[in-house]
Amino acid sequence: MDQDKKTISGFSKLSKRGKIKWIVSNFYKEPDKVMSELMSYWHSNEEQQKILDNFSENTISNFPMPFGVAPNFIIDDKAYCIPMVIEESSVVAAASSAAKYWMDRGGFKTEVISTKKLGQVSFIWSGDKAKLQYHFEEIKQQLIEECFSITSSMVKRGGGIMDIDLIDFTDQQPGLFQLMGTFETCDSMGANFINTCLEQFSKSLINFFQTSPLFSGAERSVEIIMSILSNYTPECMVRAWVECPIDQLGKFPNGMSAEDFARKFALAVKIAEIDPHRAATHNKGIYNGVDAVVLATGNDFRAIEACGHAYASRGENYSSLSHCEIRNGVFKFWLDLPLAVGTVGGLTSLHPIAKRSLELLENPNAKELMCIIAATGLAQNFSALRSLVTTGIQQGHMKMHLQNILNQLKATKDEELSAIEHFADEIVSFSAVRAYLEKLRLG
Repeated sequence: MDQDKKTISGFSKLSKRGKIKWIVSNFYKEPDKVMSELMSYWHSNEEQQKILDNFSENTISNFPMPFGVAPNFIIDDKAYCIPMVIEESSVVAAASSAAKYWMDRGGFKTEVISTKKLGQVSFIWSGDKAKLQYHFEEIKQQLIEECFSITSSMVKRGGGIMDIDLIDFTDQQPGLFQLMGTFETCDSMGANFINTCLEQFSKSLINFFQTSPLFSGAERSVEIIMSILSNYTPECMVRAWVECPIDQLGKFPNGMSAEDFARKFALAVKIAEIDPHRAATHNKGIYNGVDAVVLATGNDFRAIEACGHAYASRGENYSSLSHCEIRNGVFKFWLDLPLAVGTVGGLTSLHPIAKRSLELLENPNAKELMCIIAATGLAQNFSALRSLVTTGIQQGHMKMHLQNILNQLKATKDEELSAIEHFADEIVSFSAVRAYLEKLRLG
């Protein structure tokens, strides 16, 4: 009987209040309290709430995330205040710290290497593959021509279909071929554009085999398996770097010299290059910065992470996305990142805070946003590694986490101030903070 109460037919047809009522009455011990709490996160502006509701399905509330900023970024000699959406303590502080550190050492430099994006049509065809390859240029021309109604406006902006290749997978799966389309989508991320083109490719391919005098009999039969963009975009690439003479790196904790810092820092990066266990944590730190800006600007962090991790796996082992070298007394730290983002269309145009984020960045185009995101990821990585090879990661991280612990333990304002002062020179842990508060409350 209880199981029956937890399933429902026609849930999507209920009003938002109806959805919440069903959920709280069947899954929560305090339904009235939970319903009130969920509704308290609804946007006070009905129009804004309607926009948010339309982003997804079966929405019942909003899930607030902190929207912070990291000032003092100098990227290609231009000052930025970077919007960041993230819940992890110390990330924004770390990015800000790295930005301020490099501000007086030339700032961050960037270069967009390429902006090509990819899409695939997978199909089964059992004819003579040598014949297919021989006539493929003719097929490709027809695919491009029959897609012109879709691509014309993108072409006017300098984008469109750059190329189509035929990939032969028949040695791994009988009859399997793939059309690999290369696209330029300008300032849009381009997912809908690419997928629409690919589906037209599918129709055109079927039509070609069925009507062309070049093929007959069984050769006319083709089965389309799927048409979809690829989130692996190794030709949509940006590089960000920082560099300065070692003697300008400054001073470090515990009397560490600039030379020792540079040596240990470079070795820490090398470890991430050769050890997948370290590389996973190392790259996660990069994405702390990357994802925070991607979220703030309404882009797809899941696609961007999937691409980055696939790129990090392109060699024999999963490896670091960042690199470091010391040459002729100069310290250089850089990051190569595949990054497909947009500044027009999708959530970038619809989400009210995403629009404000882009405005804060002075409305960059897609290439400029790639550079900003890569620089933020590099800054995050620099701060993490600087802590790891000097004071250790926990000192700074737990200081930032102190406020979360105090909130969890329901500390008063006076208790917060006292605890912050007390733990200025003490190791922060949940048990230590709890013990301190208990002692404080006993008087």
